[in-house]
Amino acid sequence: MRRLGISVYPNHSSVAEIKEYMSLAASYRFKRVFTCLLSVEEGKEQIVKDFTETIAYAKNLGMEVIADVSPKVFGELGISYQDLAFFKEIGADGIRLDMGFTGNEESIMTFNPQDLFIELNISSGTRYLENILSYQANADRLLGCHNFYPHRYTGLSYEHFFKTTQIYKENGIHTAAFVNSPSATIGPWPVEEGLCTLEMHRQWPITTQAKHLWATDLIDDVIIANAFASEAELKALSEIDPYKLTFDCVIDAKTPELERKIVLEEFHFNRGDVSDYVVRSTQSRVKYKGHSFEPFNTINMQTGDIIVETSLYAHYAGELQIALLPMENSGKSNVVGKISAADQVLLPYLRPWQKFAFNEINEG
Repeated sequence: MRRLGISVYPNHSSVAEIKEYMSLAASYRFKRVFTCLLSVEEGKEQIVKDFTETIAYAKNLGMEVIADVSPKVFGELGISYQDLAFFKEIGADGIRLDMGFTGNEESIMTFNPQDLFIELNISSGTRYLENILSYQANADRLLGCHNFYPHRYTGLSYEHFFKTTQIYKENGIHTAAFVNSPSATIGPWPVEEGLCTLEMHRQWPITTQAKHLWATDLIDDVIIANAFASEAELKALSEIDPYKLTFDCVIDAKTPELERKIVLEEFHFNRGDVSDYVVRSTQSRVKYKGHSFEPFNTINMQTGDIIVETSLYAHYAGELQIALLPMENSGKSNVVGKISAADQVLLPYLRPWQKFAFNEINEG
């Protein structure tokens, strides 16, 4: 199951602020909470006090809570990898190992009697997962989650992201990655230049970031790395179908009602016999066979343009297409709208037979 998540930092925000944020996120069907013990400098008793209340509140909202830790945190708190009772004591559902051990320790952790999930750092790029599995770990207790990067230009390259995440998916491990909220400013560290897993995402709209992660077919859970995202951002993310690639678009004001309905309401899938030039969704030409589709906007096509063929194209009339490359218009194709500039980066992820949809937005 693909889910949405938020991040909270009890040592950087008040309990009241965090509770309000978690309640708001839960109302928009967010199911995960990431929290971080790496930057906590208080003693063990203070950590228990600060974190227990917020974690308990999240659990009451039906949210899963994973706490980020490292061997250094284990040492500072006097915790052994053979006894994870402390994390159960503060209410966490699992721990994320920002830095790992040697492999055998992690395998032993997966048999913890508290049934905590052990989430591994996907971003490390070594054969970390394979090493842990070679020690006969309980794979059902393993999760994978990428890092986030507060320093501009330090986020992951797409190639590295793809290669490292693919290993987890091939082994059936549930995965997660982080997106950046442009409106949020709180993270675990003083540096604040956005928080995201992929560097390419840093300046993208938050919805495009999430859609891109899901479009890769490698990420299950999308987590907002910084706090506090706006309600508008939470709402927009909650309206995305994690399983269907949905393009934000602007519909031309001159577009007739039926053509508008074809774009926004009909069920679309990319034909299997794919073209370099266009994505083709052909069911509408069958459904509306016999309707007269008149030319009204036959300008030359640019990448991202949404096209509905006119009746001048005979049996192609009513077919919806998306332009992948600039094309000359014969005068028989209506350009009825355009995919947003931000979401055009998602076009290469539209695979043969993949289902897709459009979401109308206001221009500008």
